[in-house]
Amino acid sequence: MLFNSLDFAIFFPLLFIGYWLLFSKTVKLQNSFLLAASYFFYACWDWRFVLLLLGVTLFNFYLGKGIKNVIPSKKKLVLVSGIIVNLLVLGWFKYFNFFIDSFKGTYSFFGYNFELSLYTVLLPVGISFYTFQCISYITDVYRGQTEASDDIHSFLLFVAFFPQLISGPIERKNHLMPQIQKKRLFDYPLAVNGMRMILLGLFEKMVIADNCAPIVARIYDSYEIQTGSSLFAATILYSFQIYGDFSGYSHMAIGCAALLGIRLKDNFRYPYLAKNIAEFWRRWHMSFSSWLRDYIYFPLGGSRKGNFIQIRNLIIVFVVSGIWHGAKWTFVIYGFSHAFLYICYIYYKKWVAKEKQTDGSMLFGNIKSFMAFCFTFVYLTLARVFFKSSSVSDAIHYLKRIFNTSLFVKPDMSRGMLLCLFLFLGIEYLQRNRKHILDISFIKYKVIRYCIYLFMMLCVFYFSGESDSFIYFKF
Repeated sequence: MLFNSLDFAIFFPLLFIGYWLLFSKTVKLQNSFLLAASYFFYACWDWRFVLLLLGVTLFNFYLGKGIKNVIPSKKKLVLVSGIIVNLLVLGWFKYFNFFIDSFKGTYSFFGYNFELSLYTVLLPVGISFYTFQCISYITDVYRGQTEASDDIHSFLLFVAFFPQLISGPIERKNHLMPQIQKKRLFDYPLAVNGMRMILLGLFEKMVIADNCAPIVARIYDSYEIQTGSSLFAATILYSFQIYGDFSGYSHMAIGCAALLGIRLKDNFRYPYLAKNIAEFWRRWHMSFSSWLRDYIYFPLGGSRKGNFIQIRNLIIVFVVSGIWHGAKWTFVIYGFSHAFLYICYIYYKKWVAKEKQTDGSMLFGNIKSFMAFCFTFVYLTLARVFFKSSSVSDAIHYLKRIFNTSLFVKPDMSRGMLLCLFLFLGIEYLQRNRKHILDISFIKYKVIRYCIYLFMMLCVFYFSGESDSFIYFKF
């Protein structure tokens, strides 16, 4: 059930009406209704994995209680065992097919035909997100940063809350659980902002991402015969496609939760306005980047144990972030490319004489800032060639074909699309000090605000591309 589907357009209004009119008397009624709706939402994807979601949730609920009650000398053992079990479940479903294909490839190399098609494992949608959310919970309990939950009803909803279940944001117990455990009252300003977020998310997904998708697919599928300019333009389109796709989902998820009286964490904050890789990761998939920082980078020692250890930790974190997307060498190289730029940025700050930093309100206030923005955007855009390509050799050949004399000819696509995308980026720049581009409450006249909302609604209805599943559902 996609957020941009007719099914969801029927499901959510009925849920909203029932939630506030029929089940709003007590927090228990609210949570019971939301829990049933969340499991129904997940079952619409594949009912067979509902038991998996329930099993993972119950395992981590009782593991948290075990960490709380076990003697101190055994706490770490219980935590490590729990993390291993969570990762084994995730690895089985996410990486089994990769190892089977590798096994078959090895046999084929020696002239044998080994058929294992019956053992193909389906990937449960959202498993990476709710597994990471559970790992953060048991780790926080072990560290004493949160109390182990004694309310299984609330904990079930904490893991399965449907707006963020499939693709995040990855929530922490201390942020989401207190909201679940208290009665929600209808908050009109929060609901209005939620409607804005949903409209923005629909625009990003249906107008930006879905219009970029067919152009990107056409060029990537025939990259051997494309000009360098077309290939480079396609990489830019793909960067906007994946941004519109994932940011659109996050905005819709946050908006739906807001209409139910729950505030989810921000997940994107104008990432393509970043002037360096560190700033990019503070703006892109923020719940995931903070998860990597708090549960991998800091436990490994962060930057506290010398330069070599810091470089090692950065490589581990970014390679993990790449492998999280799938067991492919393309994702490993994609993660390493981010680590490489991050390490270069750290040493740039250390080796170059300190200069007065440009204020954030003057992002493009000088040539240096503008060049930093351009370099960061182009580097990350080219790195996405590995993210998109099916193999390392395809990615390398694609990049080779970009950098030839045909890079300077007219690309084989409408340049109007590129202009519209950079216009959207310009609007983001103008709204950079606000939470999102539709945060336009500062406009004095309501009629102007409503005209902007109407314009975006018309764009969604008349300029939406072919509807496609969200890219991050497969991660």
